[in-house]
Amino acid sequence: MSTQSAFHRGVHPLLNLLLPGKEAAVLAVKPDQALSARIEELATKSTEDKLTDDERDEYEGYVQANKFVATLRRQARKMQSERAS
Repeated sequence: MSTQSAFHRGVHPLLNLLLPGKEAAVLAVKPDQALSARIEELATKSTEDKLTDDERDEYEGYVQANKFVATLRRQARKMQSERAS
């Protein structure tokens, strides 16, 4: 089982409790500009192998958060689609 599949399997029951009725709100959430700029800055530094240890930890936190948000959004879209059917 891939890491992504295992993660999805682990959070799926929780998403089914939290998401129903909130799909549109979840899909409408966007990161603020300051956060987007910071992530882009860290991504650039990571590509150039110029992150400090603290920046690497911070960037990894954003990467993990992004994976969770992507899973949350994917489940919200699926629920919306199923509800429309």
